[in-house]
Amino acid sequence: MVVRSRLYPTNPLLLTLLTLLALILWTPLATADEVTAALDKTTVAENEIVKLTVRANFSDTGSGPDFSALKRDFDVLSKSQNSQFSFNLGTNQALSFWVVSLKPKSVGTFEIPPIPVGDQESEPLFLEVRPARQMTDPNGNPLVMLRFKTDELQPYVQQQVILTLELYSAATLQNAKLTTPNHPNLLLERLSDDQIRYEEINGTSYQVLTREYVAFPQRSGTLELINQSVEGTLNTGSGRRLVSVKSTPITLDVLPIPASYGNTNWLPTDAVAVKSQLTTTLTDPRVGDTLNWNISLTAQGVLGEQLPTLSFDSTRAYKLYPTSPVFDSSKSSAGIMGRQSIDIEVVPTQAGELTLPPVTVTYWDPTERAIKTVTANTNTLEVAPLPNSIPQSDSSAPETEPAEVNTPESTAPTQSSQSVAPISLTKTKPPVPSIADPNEPAPMEVVIDTPESQSSWIVWLALGLIGIGAIGLIGAILIYKRKQIDSASNSVPTLQEFAPLTSNSEDAAFQQLLTSCRTNDLGRLRPCLLEWARHRWGDSTIRGVEDIKRLANNPRLTQLLMEAELVMYSNSAAHSWDGQALGDVLVEYATGQSKPSQASQLKTLYPNF
Repeated sequence: MVVRSRLYPTNPLLLTLLTLLALILWTPLATADEVTAALDKTTVAENEIVKLTVRANFSDTGSGPDFSALKRDFDVLSKSQNSQFSFNLGTNQALSFWVVSLKPKSVGTFEIPPIPVGDQESEPLFLEVRPARQMTDPNGNPLVMLRFKTDELQPYVQQQVILTLELYSAATLQNAKLTTPNHPNLLLERLSDDQIRYEEINGTSYQVLTREYVAFPQRSGTLELINQSVEGTLNTGSGRRLVSVKSTPITLDVLPIPASYGNTNWLPTDAVAVKSQLTTTLTDPRVGDTLNWNISLTAQGVLGEQLPTLSFDSTRAYKLYPTSPVFDSSKSSAGIMGRQSIDIEVVPTQAGELTLPPVTVTYWDPTERAIKTVTANTNTLEVAPLPNSIPQSDSSAPETEPAEVNTPESTAPTQSSQSVAPISLTKTKPPVPSIADPNEPAPMEVVIDTPESQSSWIVWLALGLIGIGAIGLIGAILIYKRKQIDSASNSVPTLQEFAPLTSNSEDAAFQQLLTSCRTNDLGRLRPCLLEWARHRWGDSTIRGVEDIKRLANNPRLTQLLMEAELVMYSNSAAHSWDGQALGDVLVEYATGQSKPSQASQLKTLYPNF
């Protein structure tokens, strides 16, 4: 049997419908999840705002795009989000949009990194930022200028540096925001209030705002201060315009402490003044009296706490009782002026001329780059000895004569009788002898004892006893005062009595010291440092941090201790102390083994060591 097939002609309309249906059904399967990013401009001027749009064609976007990578080169001004949903022949599609307004931080070509959204991310983009055309006046001069200056490009560590910002404006600048210089290795303080002056440059009159800072670099090496900027709004003929002007940066080459300076207190300054004066309120000071010795130090360009703490020892001729020094710092157009005042009570123990030792201060002159010394001598005073006795009564004073009764001769020959003359306490001349008349009776002699003559020896005895008692009392008072002075000098508590050790060994104290360094605990650094030093060198040797610097004889350790002291006494609370470097140097000093990395760093920072 033969079977024959029959072919039917194809319907073109039906074929077209089937093709369209297949395409519609295939479209959702062919569309993949995708994130795209686009910029509204690829080239902008400085300070111009650009918009970045990120689009995702899927619904599972998680927490949205991550724009954190943009903050390195751009200021993110604003963000907005929009979502769309579409339905087509039973299918749906979600579209999400994010629009970000960006402001470039500087001039150059920048990459917009891939922006992640969910499990997808966009392709990178590139943006070119060109310098903005500066706004000028009819003379062709810029309307706004910013200058950043320093008085010293090669300062020594901890030397004063004055930084100055000068803002020139030829038009009214509103809502101006001026940046502040900053660096982690720089202690910075405002020097004075803003100063306003007027200056004409190339035919244009500018209002100049001057803002000054005083800074102290804390580490040697290169110190980069980035360019400063000012932003504000200018009123121009075409309306209000946003302006942003930047200054040039400053690079400081900070020099280390010279090796020739030694381990004395580091003091970089151009001028030091020392005054020393010994005063007293007594007219004639004696042995055992208390005198006042005042020492005043003044230095330009340093804080009061940077001035060295002076100490003097008692001698056989006097004993010294110092009080705590008083520090003070003042600001002027020339910078910081540091002052220190020390009052010392002086008790002379020997009679004669009292001569105190000269006051000497060593400092480093950054201008001449040389060690200098200033010395002040103290005036002398004459000290009288202790009185051995009280003044005696004047032996030349007239004494009371016993009363005499004189019987003068009768001068009247006609007088038939004689009377007894009155008693007189004054001496009279003896009568002229005359020839006695044998018929005349002999004159009668009368002797009278007055009460004064009877009690005169009692008065003198009483005066003598009073004098002896006064001498004994004065001697007892002087002996008691001498014992008090001696006991006061001998009863000064020792360091062990005043602050007993809290650790049992040098190793335990050293671990406490390292802990304070590693945890950057500046408040615990000084007591832990003294605790370890007393274990290592003994209580009789250690009186302060200066003794540790002298005994350690390590320039790097000395510098780090001075840096820590400067941060400790600074009024600025915005800077924290990093004790890691000090901890490393202490370990090297205690073990005698240097770390390779630290050694290379010291070689870089201190080429003279």
